[in-house]
Amino acid sequence: MKPFTFTDDNFDQEALKSELPVIVDFWAAWCGPCRMIAPIIEEMATEYDGKAKIGKLDVDDNQQTAIKYGVRSIPTVLFFQGGQLKDTVIGAVPKQVIVEKLTKLI
Repeated sequence: MKPFTFTDDNFDQEALKSELPVIVDFWAAWCGPCRMIAPIIEEMATEYDGKAKIGKLDVDDNQQTAIKYGVRSIPTVLFFQGGQLKDTVIGAVPKQVIVEKLTKLI
């Protein structure tokens, strides 16, 4: 299961209106630390399929959403539930940190 691709155009529908908790990894191709957490996001997309919607948003291509949520450094991982921002992780962190935050929402 590949991570979902969030965009400015689909963000409201796919993230904010999702029935499941949502993790959005704000990243860019040139970002070294983003490449460090990319495998974690990919693993979790498979592990939590059906329990959470997990995906990525390229900040270079989707600046409106990044600006809306005040994303100033990447990687930034935002956690949503019921259309509300519930938690944030900034920087490359161990998988356990992301898992613990998601577990609170499931």
